[in-house]
Amino acid sequence: MNDNAKLTVKFFGLFIACALGLYFFSYYVMLDAKERKGWFVFDPISHEHVKEPMEMDWSFDGIFGKYDRQSAQRGYQVYKEVCASCHGLRLISFRQLQDLGFSEAETKALAAEYNYDSINDDGDIEDRPGNPSDRFKSPFANAKAAAAMNNGKAPPDLSLMVKARPNGANYIYSLLTGYESAPAHAELQPGLNFNPYFPGEQIAMAAPLQAGQVEYMDGTEATVGQMSQDVVNFLQWTAEPDMEKRKRMGIKIMILLSVMTIFFYAAKVRIWARVK
Repeated sequence: MNDNAKLTVKFFGLFIACALGLYFFSYYVMLDAKERKGWFVFDPISHEHVKEPMEMDWSFDGIFGKYDRQSAQRGYQVYKEVCASCHGLRLISFRQLQDLGFSEAETKALAAEYNYDSINDDGDIEDRPGNPSDRFKSPFANAKAAAAMNNGKAPPDLSLMVKARPNGANYIYSLLTGYESAPAHAELQPGLNFNPYFPGEQIAMAAPLQAGQVEYMDGTEATVGQMSQDVVNFLQWTAEPDMEKRKRMGIKIMILLSVMTIFFYAAKVRIWARVK
């Protein structure tokens, strides 16, 4: 085998290896935490005594998954009327809500409900109504104020919460719907609530959702399960606003790599057909 032949073999071998690597990498990054379970994702709370989350069927799961925008819009309403009193969304701006189907006028109106600090021509700080480009406003002035008003522990920001927890969507749904009376053997600490899905089974946050707590504008019945499902859909979107674009791009890349692999394999066969 001459040097050119050896170089050709190395080239095609390297190309195929890279193509397969990119193929499986693209496939892996399109998976959700639920689907990655069993690959090599580190589970930071697996050692804790915690009940396994319920497995729900989410529209955003899988390679072809998409957001249920109607549910996510209802989830925003739940967040705004219930969750926003303690939890912020510091990574999301109001104009991004247009991706969920809100109109430009609606996002302007939603942003204008909040006041933000602004510096006038004299250098003084004054309030101004929010703009669509503004990020969601934190319910507290700072982290210390948040901790002081919540027994020394600041409520976490929810922007990336679905991705911050293993099997995040199922975990949050199970947590929101899993509050129950503490069993007789449980030694519940003062100020804590029993929830078998939370590590240690005791959580400072009281059950945030009650049936009928929110009056949905589309007439959907606001059960605890429905509100939990809707707010999880919304929080999945806040964690990955570009998920659908990413998945579409991943599918295109996999198709391209597959076609190119077949093309180069055919070229390899044709080139080597003359070599005996």
